[in-house]
Amino acid sequence: MLRFQFRHAILAAMLVSLFGSSTLAEQPATLIIVGGKVWTAEAQQPWAEAVAVHDSRILAVGSRDEIEKLANEGTQVVDAQGGLVVPGFIDAHVHFLDGGLQLSRVQLRGARSREEFVDRLARFARKLQPGEWILGGEWDHTVWGGELPTRDWIDEVTPDNPVWIDRLDGHMALANSAALAAAGIDDSVEAPAGGSIERDASGRMTGLLRDNAMSLIGPAIPTPTRSRLESAIDAATDYMFANGVTCVAHMGSLEQLRVLRDVHAKGNLRIRVHAATPLSQWRQLLDDIERNGRGDEWLVAGGLKGFVDGSLGSHTAAMLEPFADAPDDTGLMVNTPEDLYEWTSQADAAGLYVMVHAIGDRAIRVQLDIFERVAKENGERDRRFRIEHSQHIHPDDLPRFAQLGVIASMQPYHAIDDGRWAEGLLGHKRSETTYAFRSLLDSGATLALGSDWSVAPASVIEGIYACVTRATIDGKQPDGWIPEQKISAEEALQGYTMGSAYAMFAEDDLGSLRAGKLADVVVLSTDVTKCEPKEIRDAKVLVTIVDGKVVYQHPTANIGKGE
Repeated sequence: MLRFQFRHAILAAMLVSLFGSSTLAEQPATLIIVGGKVWTAEAQQPWAEAVAVHDSRILAVGSRDEIEKLANEGTQVVDAQGGLVVPGFIDAHVHFLDGGLQLSRVQLRGARSREEFVDRLARFARKLQPGEWILGGEWDHTVWGGELPTRDWIDEVTPDNPVWIDRLDGHMALANSAALAAAGIDDSVEAPAGGSIERDASGRMTGLLRDNAMSLIGPAIPTPTRSRLESAIDAATDYMFANGVTCVAHMGSLEQLRVLRDVHAKGNLRIRVHAATPLSQWRQLLDDIERNGRGDEWLVAGGLKGFVDGSLGSHTAAMLEPFADAPDDTGLMVNTPEDLYEWTSQADAAGLYVMVHAIGDRAIRVQLDIFERVAKENGERDRRFRIEHSQHIHPDDLPRFAQLGVIASMQPYHAIDDGRWAEGLLGHKRSETTYAFRSLLDSGATLALGSDWSVAPASVIEGIYACVTRATIDGKQPDGWIPEQKISAEEALQGYTMGSAYAMFAEDDLGSLRAGKLADVVVLSTDVTKCEPKEIRDAKVLVTIVDGKVVYQHPTANIGKGE
């Protein structure tokens, strides 16, 4: 009897050490993960052998023997099969509802010629009734040599359907003649500030509109029904789970926030969402929060997103010097610095947090200047300003991210995609600090990593591969484009977990595997921190766990019950 009491006391002490409290130690595990290596993202205990979960929270992280003692016959057992167990991935920048809608729209990504581009549209149009809009696209003219598409390419195959198809970066889109007519636009229309309209030598519109000029078409496009949006959320959720993503920062609208809130109220929101709304509408968001609160562990009114400029591929990134291939062109500012300052200052003073899209070196400098000014004027607080994309940074501005506490929210896949052609627009010198992952980390900046889906694939594995190799997707730079900016797989994992959690003010509950945190966990088939860099992209998501429940399993996953 005394021997039993002594052994029980030793076990209890061990469990308190694992859990930090005897209350947690007394609870059985509802799920355990064993049979692999565990990367926790915790500095005090970066590696372990197994994880135990009780309901929605992590119960313990430790050795396999320790964790298996917490299981009983009802415990679900996930066999990691020698793979890597990591915190659930947090995508710091997605267009969640738009991406969900895009899954059922025309797919033009990867079209490798004018003929393939037109053929895909023609085949899609044949499925529709006259008058139905053709939306989606995500085309990339650099894939077929750089010639921009025009409405003349597609009018013949879409005579009865308005077409509005985005370039993959979302900063340029093509309308056919039917869409221009539906929007009431003719050749006399002028581009609004912060946008441009492509015209041929005679002044006729080609159908291409850039940035703010894209708003000329928007009012004519039918609004998706509420049921359609709810289906898009469901489809997007499944897509994210298959990629190991358990939480997203959604860049959208106030109306989309309301749709997400309705879905959550019905008990149907299965992924964690931090929803950002337009910076210019900060007062409306403040009113919304005062009525409805900021949210909970599933849905958070997650701040405000503004725009400084457009994109590199559309020649609308705001640059300090002209593009290398267009000596009279320095891009454009989507909003004025004055407006951006007013919105940022007022939103910050109201206690809201601000993230701003800035791609070109001029745009990044303008927004860093604004953040610095606002912080000085509004006083000290934990504001966690973010620059979304942070792609083409002037060397003088690299240290300012850490100095000002500005988070660099970046999307690594863009580096291996844009790296195919970016030097043609920037020249080599400016490219040296493009997607400057290494320089930013070395300066002390925080990286929050994401995908920009549906602009780019939501594959975190591809994102880690991009960080580690910088090998462009065309295979022409296998040793890496600007290899000096490579980072390690662990550093990339940190950006997709704790870095993104910190950027969302969610690090107390998300981003690492520690007792008491929410049980969002991913099992990868391969230890991406140890394999050859080129093998990273062969890794698979075996299991995705959200709130302690398995929400995705690969056909080769091995999940059973305790003995």
